[in-house]
Amino acid sequence: MHVGGGREDGFVHIVHAVREGTVARIGGMKRGLLAALAASILLPGRLAQAAPVDVAVDVGHTLAAPGATGARGRSEFEFNRELAQAVVRALQQRRLEVVSINADGLVPSLQARPRAAGGARFFLSIHHDSVNAGELHPWIWEGRRLDYSDAFAGHSLFVSRANPDTARSILCARTIGARLQRLGFVPTHKNGRRRAYADEQHAVHYYDELAVLRHASMPAVLFEAGVIKHREEELRLLDPVLQARMADGIATGIAACLGNGLPADEEADADRGPR
Repeated sequence: MHVGGGREDGFVHIVHAVREGTVARIGGMKRGLLAALAASILLPGRLAQAAPVDVAVDVGHTLAAPGATGARGRSEFEFNRELAQAVVRALQQRRLEVVSINADGLVPSLQARPRAAGGARFFLSIHHDSVNAGELHPWIWEGRRLDYSDAFAGHSLFVSRANPDTARSILCARTIGARLQRLGFVPTHKNGRRRAYADEQHAVHYYDELAVLRHASMPAVLFEAGVIKHREEELRLLDPVLQARMADGIATGIAACLGNGLPADEEADADRGPR
C-alpha cells in the first residue's frame, strides 16, 4: 500500500535523526512525540529500565580449568553447567530475574564472577564434589585408566564469614539444604572433617577463603551437588530428572530466602520437628 508524504515523511525524518543521534535538531511541535515513538522502535533497550536481578547463578570452573573429574572421566565443569542451566530455569519459573555467569566457561578470573553478578540480591555458585587423592581407587572404564571412591556421596553447602552479609548467606544455605532434604536428597558430612559447620543438620560449612563468596557484595553460597567420584552418585547426577528435581529444591529454597515463598526461617526449620 502506498501512503503519501506528510506524517509518514515526518516520521521517517525522525527515525533517521534517532539513528544519527540528531533528534534535538528537528523542529516542529510534534518532535517529542515522534522522537519517542521512533526511539521506542529503534532503541528499546535505552528506554526500558532493566529489571533488577534477583539471583546470579555461577557455573563453577572453566573450560581451561575444568575442576574435578568424575569416575567415568567427565569434567566437573560439564556437570556444573548442566545443573546451573536447570537451576536458572527453575528460578525463572518462580518469576525471579536471573543472570547466568560463566555459561561459556570463559570467565577470566575468580574475582570476575561476583563482579558479573552486578546488583543481584543473591549469588549461587554451582559445583560438584570430589575426595582426597589418598581415598581414590584405580579402575578401568571403557578402556581408560581412571579412579573412583564410593566412600562418600551427597551434597553440601558453603558460606564465608568474609562475605558482607554472612547471616543472610547462612539463612539461604539453610533453606536450600532444608528443602533438598525434604525432597529426599541426603547431604554428605565428609567436609565436616576439614570445615566447621554453620549448620550441621543441613551440611552448611564455613569456607571463609573462597574467593567467589568473600568477593561477592551480596549474600553468597557455594553448592556442591554431589560426589562425582562416587560411581553410583555420578550416574544419578547425570540424570536430567534428578537434575530438575534438585534444581526445583534449590530454587524453592532461594525463593523462600528472598521472600518470594515460604518464610525462610520456617522453610529452614520445617524439618527439625518439635523443639
